[in-house]
Amino acid sequence: MENRYGTTSDMIIQEVENNGIPQLIAIDSKGLYLTTQDRVDRMVADVNRYGVPRQEVNQVLEDLGLDPLQLFNANKHLIKTDTGQPKGKALNPIKASKRRG
Repeated sequence: MENRYGTTSDMIIQEVENNGIPQLIAIDSKGLYLTTQDRVDRMVADVNRYGVPRQEVNQVLEDLGLDPLQLFNANKHLIKTDTGQPKGKALNPIKASKRRG
């Protein structure tokens, strides 16, 4: 089963330390975001992916001495493409990932 809203290991770019806390830089079609190892490859939505504005993530990366645009462009091949399924009603990704079929 595909996990459309979570973070999978193939979305991870690199590990960084942010204020003494290990975090992972991940990528999706909306840009870069920071997450933690305990959120990777779980069948629920990654709250780190949806809970922080991407502009704040870019600022954190710049503060760590990284170039967000360069990181994105170098790793955009990791972005998963849409499966071509027709789009239906917009779902809240956090609620959708908790549904059991």
